[in-house]
Amino acid sequence: MQSPLFSYTEQQSQDRYTVQNPQLLRVSLTGHDDVLARKGAMVAYQGLMEFDGEYGTNGQRRARANTGEGLDLMRCSGQGTVYFANLAQYVHVVDVDHDGLTVDSAYVLALDSTLNTEVIAVDSQYGISGTGKYQLNISGRGKVALMTSGQPLMIQVTPEKYVNADADAIVAWSSSLRVQMQAQTHSSNVRRRRGNTGEGWELSFLGQGFALVQPSEVMPPQHAEIGQGAAAQFGVGQHGAHGQNQNNAWN
Repeated sequence: MQSPLFSYTEQQSQDRYTVQNPQLLRVSLTGHDDVLARKGAMVAYQGLMEFDGEYGTNGQRRARANTGEGLDLMRCSGQGTVYFANLAQYVHVVDVDHDGLTVDSAYVLALDSTLNTEVIAVDSQYGISGTGKYQLNISGRGKVALMTSGQPLMIQVTPEKYVNADADAIVAWSSSLRVQMQAQTHSSNVRRRRGNTGEGWELSFLGQGFALVQPSEVMPPQHAEIGQGAAAQFGVGQHGAHGQNQNNAWN
């Protein structure tokens, strides 16, 4: 049998994480180093592998229930090779070091089991309780595989050049950055979007580091009011903008 399909062969590499192609991740396991992956993300594997549900701590479960932010993971162990993908999104491997990485959990495909995760809040510029956005802080040393819808843009942030990004387009940023959530509004009316531009909430980054933005966004609810649970309304997850749009599609 002959076909151009046979050109899509395995990438030979000694690395633990290898981007097989832009939308497929290859992870090699040696029997001593488990990897945590998004539930349902396994598309193929070779060798003796086991997949188990990863149950979070009580604190992690409470944080997810309160914020909608968190990881729904499976633990992959054994000896062999496993392939991960999700909705044909683009895959990017990041080395996490002492600086840490803050990420929207909706864009995490896999990560080393040695890394630590914690839900954190991004404050709004108004200081009003219930406004802001919840994200996932990843710390320790190891690798994490992120996903983006399309090829992303990596923007450097310096003390001389701060960066603003749409809250629904931002994927990740350096944990060392100072971050504030704000609305593109006139000061006389912060409860509505600015005219008919379609632009709403954004994150402002200051300091030294980077911000990763994807060329795609999910628009938040048009008439949501500040102080009415905006943390859930504008976050990503089952309680956030992504989840609300998905729920609306089914209704």
